[in-house]
Amino acid sequence: MKREVLGIRFDDLTREEAAQAGSALLAEDKFHYVVTPNPEFILAAEKDAAFRQVLNEADLVLADGIGVVYSAKLQGTPLKGRVPGIEFAADMLACLNRTGGRLYLLGAKPGVAEEAGQRILERHPNITLCGTQDGYFQDEEAALLKVAAARPDLLFVCLGAPKQEKWMARWGRHTGARLAIGLGGALDVFAGRVERAPESWQRLGLEWAYRLKKEPQRAGRMAKLPLVLVKAAGERFKKA
Repeated sequence: MKREVLGIRFDDLTREEAAQAGSALLAEDKFHYVVTPNPEFILAAEKDAAFRQVLNEADLVLADGIGVVYSAKLQGTPLKGRVPGIEFAADMLACLNRTGGRLYLLGAKPGVAEEAGQRILERHPNITLCGTQDGYFQDEEAALLKVAAARPDLLFVCLGAPKQEKWMARWGRHTGARLAIGLGGALDVFAGRVERAPESWQRLGLEWAYRLKKEPQRAGRMAKLPLVLVKAAGERFKKA
């Protein structure tokens, strides 16, 4: 079931349900892409109709941020919970490991994808890491050709929003991949360069606060969360 939150149609799924849906997509012999919007995405899509269309046309739209969950509740269209992109990606790696599939990592700074790949293979030895490419390329078509030559089953696209979502929508079907996921800074986490919040913070929905504590320079970005909540409350008021 889809629930619209400020113009974005989210799939109302638990993490377990999202993993099942993703596994089914990965098993199909055709291309699919998954997006994981947070409040920043919602605000950006409000001003960028093409970005909003790309998000809404994705095969799965997962609520990555707790701000999305709060907004949905305020709006009167509650979601079952958040499905962080990094956790969905971990579930897809587990699935790929079971089938012995091929993985390609696209994005992040030079060297990060390689580090992430090494650490992923330590945990998932049945996966074939068929290629990596940093996110600092200028020629999108050349990047596509490199991915396509590697013949991946699963593709992580970590270029930041909205670039990664638009890249998947434009080029994804030509990569030969069955499933592509837009994952922002996830490769830094998989590479061990960025630490996720402790589970206690995650359970309380305070992962954003932990990141702000570790990276004070993100304050400007975090300030967008209250704006999304205000907009969601306004939507409910308009419907009343």
